[in-house]
Amino acid sequence: MIISIASGKGGTGKTTIAVNLALALDNVQLLDCDVEEPNAHIFLNPEIAKTEPVTVPVPEINRNKCDYCGVCADVCVFRAMNVFKPLSGAWDVLLLPALCHNCGACSLLCPQRAITETQKRIGIIESGQSGNIEYVCGKLDIGEPKSPPLIKQLKKKINRAKTVILDCPPGTSCPMMTAVKGSDFCLLVTEPTPFGLHDLNLAVETVKKLGLRYGVFVNRATDSKIIDQYCEQSGASYMGAIPFDREIARLYSNGDVFLDAKPEYRGVFKTLAGKILAKVEHGVYV
Repeated sequence: MIISIASGKGGTGKTTIAVNLALALDNVQLLDCDVEEPNAHIFLNPEIAKTEPVTVPVPEINRNKCDYCGVCADVCVFRAMNVFKPLSGAWDVLLLPALCHNCGACSLLCPQRAITETQKRIGIIESGQSGNIEYVCGKLDIGEPKSPPLIKQLKKKINRAKTVILDCPPGTSCPMMTAVKGSDFCLLVTEPTPFGLHDLNLAVETVKKLGLRYGVFVNRATDSKIIDQYCEQSGASYMGAIPFDREIARLYSNGDVFLDAKPEYRGVFKTLAGKILAKVEHGVYV
């Protein structure tokens, strides 16, 4: 079973829930898919056994073969390839690497075979072990503008023989959608604030579009009426909550796992896992 932990905004406690859920279960693999700022390792302290570079194909133009016909620019829907005639009078072709989505259309369709592909590193994948948890993490290289290609490569490490927990990027844009896609259940972590509610609604609409089973879990839920009402009105499943606890905040700020200091919460996460499993087994989407 693959459980993705996501939210519509940052700071709701996705990593807190993902890490403690992993620690409360057996036979678990945790993938930190928040490749722009992974932080699950702070709490798990894994022993890294393997580091692999991740590359993507990027076009390289041979101007000795190029006749500036413009086919590459026409097929590039992201406008990464541009053929133009500057004021100097000579035609030229310009590649904007930050816009390139590595689809290969330009090299495939170039009539003069003037475009080839080279491999460009965008980040790394680290694999290791933290106690009984198999740990895999993606780290995007500084300056790289797009994380979905790295997230896709990271998800190829999913071990279906285990309960897989994906700690996903915040928001509802391409990185989040790439991470949650294909999961058996998406747990949307929120907080009982107007901002939390607004972005939770965005996340719910996103996972609905992706056809995913989902439920809502509230962090810092001393007073969660605003989220309770939303779940009742929208039909979203309320999967549980953790109250606001200053001690949990203190432990988190020190990089400690709060299940170690507060074992009474272990039951909360085991109950949560049981609810998720029941919905997946019975094909319930909300």
